[in-house]
Amino acid sequence: MSKTVSRILFVDGPNLNVLGKREPCVYGNRTLDDIRKEVSAAATLAGAEVAFFQSNHEGEIVDRLQKARDDADGIVINPAAYTHTSVAIRDALLYCGLPAMEVHLSNLSKREEFRKISLVEDVVVGRVCGIGGYGYVLAFMAIMHILQGEKGNAYER
Repeated sequence: MSKTVSRILFVDGPNLNVLGKREPCVYGNRTLDDIRKEVSAAATLAGAEVAFFQSNHEGEIVDRLQKARDDADGIVINPAAYTHTSVAIRDALLYCGLPAMEVHLSNLSKREEFRKISLVEDVVVGRVCGIGGYGYVLAFMAIMHILQGEKGNAYER
């Protein structure tokens, strides 16, 4: 009997392609590639497969989330600025029907008022924020925990 490999899709929204250069006092000096290497190392240890996608375009993110229904088991998403504005991304998360973790580098509750609103928070299983790039690893670990059936009472959607 072979073990099923979990496939986790990481989706990053606008401006994360310039991470490390954009407002390092808020987002840090690490690049998205740096974070992806750390996530990939954690995935190797966990025996999971990870795929990464980043776009500055809302429609491309929606298209990728819709496709995830067929090629992923779980999602880690940083919608970035679309967190606060995109009903389309929220609806795509609902459509794909996969457990998803929301991740943010900064602590949204300590940011501008408009950043305190997340249009996806009620359709994801949880949120990790304010820990910088390591939050991606924690979100990965949480999705793996859920996929392995260790849901407890926390996973209800």
